Amino acid sequence: MSILDAVGGTPIVRLDALWPDTGVELYAKLEMLNPGGSTKDRPALRMVREALASGRIQPGGLLIESSSGNMALGLAQACQVHGVRLIVVVDEKTPDDTRRLLTVLGATVDCVTAPDPATGQWLIARLARVQALLAEHPGSVWTDQYHNLDNPRSHEDGTAREVMEALGEPDAVLVAVSTCGTVSGFRDYVRAKGLRTRVIAVDVENSALFGRAAGPRPIPGIGSSLQPAFFAPEEVEVRHVSTRATVGGCWLLARREAFVAGGSAGAVVVAARRVANELPKGSRVAMVLVDRGERYLDTVYDPVWVERELGSVSQCIDEAMA
Repeated sequence: MSILDAVGGTPIVRLDALWPDTGVELYAKLEMLNPGGSTKDRPALRMVREALASGRIQPGGLLIESSSGNMALGLAQACQVHGVRLIVVVDEKTPDDTRRLLTVLGATVDCVTAPDPATGQWLIARLARVQALLAEHPGSVWTDQYHNLDNPRSHEDGTAREVMEALGEPDAVLVAVSTCGTVSGFRDYVRAKGLRTRVIAVDVENSALFGRAAGPRPIPGIGSSLQPAFFAPEEVEVRHVSTRATVGGCWLLARREAFVAGGSAGAVVVAARRVANELPKGSRVAMVLVDRGERYLDTVYDPVWVERELGSVSQCIDEAMA
C-alpha cells in the first residue's frame, strides 16, 4: 500500500445552489481530492507504471516531462514511490508553491525563463527544453503527455467509468481541455459503451485546440498552443469561455457552493449554465473539476491580480452570469 492507492475513486456531489434557475440537476466530479490535488494524478501514475512495466524505464532511471503544474506534481508523487528520478520543465507562470512542492517530492525543477521567440508560447519553449535535457541525459525517458495514450486511457478506465457508474447516463459531461487526456477518455468511454451522453470540451480564448489562433492565456491548466495527437476536435462539442468569465465562474463556485477550485473550473461552471439552459428541466449535467484552488490564490482568487489583468472581481462575476 502507498499514497498511490488513493488515486481515483473521487466523490461526485450534487450542486443545488450554483445555477438553481436552470431546473437541471448539476453534479461535480471532485478530482481535486486526488492525493496530488488534481485529475493529473491518474495519467501520471499510469504513465509511470506502464513505463516501468514495459522496461522503458528502470527504478533509478530518469523521466523528463514538461508541465505547468498538476501533471508535474502527479509525476513527482508516482516517481517518488517507484524510485524513479524526475526532471520537470516548468515556466515562470508556475506558482512558487508548486515548485516548492515538487522539490519536497524529490523532483528537479528546471524553469524556462522566456517563451518561444518565434511563437511567444511558453509550452513550445518548455518542449524545446525537454529535448535539450533528453540529449544531455542519455538513457532518460520523456513521458510525453501530449502523445502518450496512457493519458486518455487512464480517464477512460477511471474518471469516465466512475462518473457513468455513479450517474448512469447523464445528458452531458463538461470537461476543461489542455492536454485533452480527460475529454478524450470520456469520448472513448461513451463511444465504446454506446451511450447518448454528450461530451463537451470547455476551452478558453487564445487556445489553439479548436482551430483558433494561440495567444496569451493567463490561467494555467486550460487551453493549449499544441494539438495533442490523440485528440480529434471534431469528435466532441466545444464551448469557449472568456478569461474574465472563467475567473467569475471560480468566484461564483466559491461563494455559492464553497468550492475553491482551480482556474479551469470557472470555465466549466460558465459553460454548464449555457448547456443547462438548452436542456429540458430535470436533465442531468456532470462537470469534472480538475484541481484545487489553493495554487491560484495569487492569481484567480487575488482581487489585486484580477483588477490588474481583467477588471474587478464583480465585473468578472457579471460576465460569468451573462
